[in-house]
Amino acid sequence: MNKLIFRVVVLALSLTTMFTTSLRADEGMWLLQLMKEQHSIELMQAAGLKLDANELYNPHGTSLKDAVGIFGNGCTGEIISDAGLILTNHHCGFSAIQQHSSVEHDYLTNGFWSKNRSEELSSPGLSFTYVDKIVDITEQVNNDILEGNVSEAAAMGSKYLAKVADKMKANSEYKGKSYIRVLALPFYAGNKTYLFYLKVYNDIRMVAAPPQSVGKFGGETDNWMWPRHTGDFSMFRIYADKEGNPAPYSVDNVPLKTKKHLTINIGGIKDGDYAMVMGFPGSTERYLTASEISELMDAVNTPRITIRTAYLNCLHEFMSKSDKTRIQYATKYAHSSNYWKNAIGMNKAIVKNKVLDTKLAIQKRFQAFAATAQDPLYQDVIKNIDANVELSSDLMYQYTALTESFFRPIEFLAPISLYKDMIKALKSKDKKKIKQLKQDFLESFDGIYNKDYDSAVDRKVAATLYPVYTDLIPADKRPSFFKEITEKYNDRYDLFIDAVYDHSIMSSKKNLNAFLARPSVESLENDPQAIFTNSIVNKLQELKKARIPLADKLAMYHKTYIRGLGEMNTAEPNYPDANFTMRLTYGNVKSYNPKDGVHYNYYTTQKGILEKEDNTSEEFVVPAKLHDMLVARDFGPYAMEDGNLPVCFLTTNDITGGNSGSPVMNSRGELIGCAFDGNWESLSGDIHFDDQLQRCICLDIRYMLFILDKFGGCHHLVEEMTIVK
Repeated sequence: MNKLIFRVVVLALSLTTMFTTSLRADEGMWLLQLMKEQHSIELMQAAGLKLDANELYNPHGTSLKDAVGIFGNGCTGEIISDAGLILTNHHCGFSAIQQHSSVEHDYLTNGFWSKNRSEELSSPGLSFTYVDKIVDITEQVNNDILEGNVSEAAAMGSKYLAKVADKMKANSEYKGKSYIRVLALPFYAGNKTYLFYLKVYNDIRMVAAPPQSVGKFGGETDNWMWPRHTGDFSMFRIYADKEGNPAPYSVDNVPLKTKKHLTINIGGIKDGDYAMVMGFPGSTERYLTASEISELMDAVNTPRITIRTAYLNCLHEFMSKSDKTRIQYATKYAHSSNYWKNAIGMNKAIVKNKVLDTKLAIQKRFQAFAATAQDPLYQDVIKNIDANVELSSDLMYQYTALTESFFRPIEFLAPISLYKDMIKALKSKDKKKIKQLKQDFLESFDGIYNKDYDSAVDRKVAATLYPVYTDLIPADKRPSFFKEITEKYNDRYDLFIDAVYDHSIMSSKKNLNAFLARPSVESLENDPQAIFTNSIVNKLQELKKARIPLADKLAMYHKTYIRGLGEMNTAEPNYPDANFTMRLTYGNVKSYNPKDGVHYNYYTTQKGILEKEDNTSEEFVVPAKLHDMLVARDFGPYAMEDGNLPVCFLTTNDITGGNSGSPVMNSRGELIGCAFDGNWESLSGDIHFDDQLQRCICLDIRYMLFILDKFGGCHHLVEEMTIVK
């Protein structure tokens, strides 16, 4: 038996071990399609679930799975009516809310409440995606490896998997359906592969959103923290053609008649109640070695924290002085600040929770197992991973500093492909092509100078980040444009930046028109913006080229390591790392004790909103109308038995980014909340789950309904829902 065949046989054995090892409650992002095979459904039922497997996920019929989907490109949403009404987080809908906002219609500050369907706002670029079908294609991939059609490393790559996906769609009932997206993904570090048929709806309309003072109450101060009093929700609706199929926006489209929507339960929760979350967790790395975690801390999180601190301070200075700028940069600020604070918390939690010690203990057990295991590759796999990390860490540090400094925050980059095409056309004197490219330049200019761009802010960001970057990266590892700064501008960053923002072809309409009137190769090649953009693109490609062989080797080492962990007599690994595919987690409503002498209750009420209220702080403003309503205590059917209004609660569910907006359901699959955050003490959770400290922070469905109904005046939306007590 050759080595490749031997390893595939071992693969099958190790996966059997994975699927039959004992599972622990709370931890785990479980694949719905494996609930029966892994026997996780029995464990869920023992923990309190009152549904069977087919009610959660039924490949041949309707189930709870059909009420949950991907909202946009990075969140989860759930369907809460038979007319396509979507509930998700405020921070998930934030970009769409900002898109519709202006100084005249400031929905970020004032909220948005449609009073009927004609007032619902089309949100271009927004989508809602259902998982239509899941197919296990592991055997096909393994056969391709055995037959020599693809290498093991390439079998985990997007290029090969895209070809497999396209071929399978072409031979399926989905052939010719452009609204069906097909995606093949590796699981368990490539030891399993699944194909997903995804139905994508693109006519999504904004229905309701609370003001930022509700949806982001507490701001960055409370982000990732408990106790929490944030009404983090927004609502949208799916529109489709009259046959119920996805279609581009049209006035003729109608609300989608959904085949499944969640029933809402306002009967309340108590400590210890069963709770489950269904959604699309983005990314976890639970099977990293200690050396890889150190690399994550030092080469990714640390430079990210330094650079984003400077960037966010720069934006805040402008945003605090102008409502127009505040609205323009609200989404950019929110996106950057979220994982800025996450990186800070993760590094602290790794140390405090002794994650490195835990990983080293696992590695020690693995080495003992490897000494007697059948597969000789296990013996050196950790050593190989460590050696790979030693080679890759500096490249990763450079890559992080480069992208965090120049690619993400600085928006004014030259359209390099246009520059190159125009140079070629000018040299060949292709008049027809030159005429077309002139129009392309005008369109590119309009794309840069959109309603959310301010050149003065961007210039200041550049002036802020250039010196930050140079403090992090030595001269011999910087992009080549720094030589231009030294030789031509006498090491004056400010002079180079002024040249970019004052004299580049694309820095103003006047400059662009002057160039288009007399285009020249010399102008394009000497344009300071092109010099800057070309330089950082070339540096990025250089770093990528150096990292690719290391990444390929690391992928193979991980495949071996995770296969070996599956063979060990341990509970790990029995669920794959998150990769933004549908997962189910189960646990309980539960309080916790973060440190000696401190106890955190499992829920918060309106009392905390009034206690935190500080109208001199933009993070803790309480709208006057809401303040009066909370003081009056007229909470209607949404009050608890003691008359207080619930706001947020905690569960032990295992979540991460991408789970934002996920439905939190009780033992009968009824909606009791909406997941929106994790807690500060467990921000190392993406690499190690701590069953004592890890908590999922959830919006209580009763607070959402109170804000929607009483504060927003949208009782018609409440009537659209199915509500039980």
